[in-house]
Amino acid sequence: LLNATTRRDAAGNIVGVVGVGQDITEKKKGEAELSRVAQDLRALIDSANAPIFGIDKEGLVNEWNNKAAEITEYTKEEVIGRKLVGDFITSEYKAAVKKVLDDALKGKEAANFEFPLFTKNQDRVEVLLNATTRRDAAGNIVGMVGVGQ
Repeated sequence: LLNATTRRDAAGNIVGVVGVGQDITEKKKGEAELSRVAQDLRALIDSANAPIFGIDKEGLVNEWNNKAAEITEYTKEEVIGRKLVGDFITSEYKAAVKKVLDDALKGKEAANFEFPLFTKNQDRVEVLLNATTRRDAAGNIVGMVGVGQ
């Protein structure tokens, strides 16, 4: 990394350049490792043999792995940004599922909750859900991750 600025004499005339360099080799190595770990985690989520999905604080889908796509017949691209409860939950379970998700968004997690989803063909699929609060690096709640079976 190099920062450079002009060097001036007492009269303000440019007489050269002053440069300050910094070795960022270790920083670049750390960034590469972080990227590799993120890619490994993405591959783990995408290839898991369980449906994994996530929502943000507004209830919009922001994660949808391959198994979720397989059992619902909706691709990730078709569900990202849509309301999970409003668009994919059977009518009789909307209130109960919304409560579980809202609780997870408040830090109260749920295990083994029956979670019925609609497939693209309007078939009903039963999923046993574990709802986990998702937090950012500072510990703030940013959403919920659901892992089903």
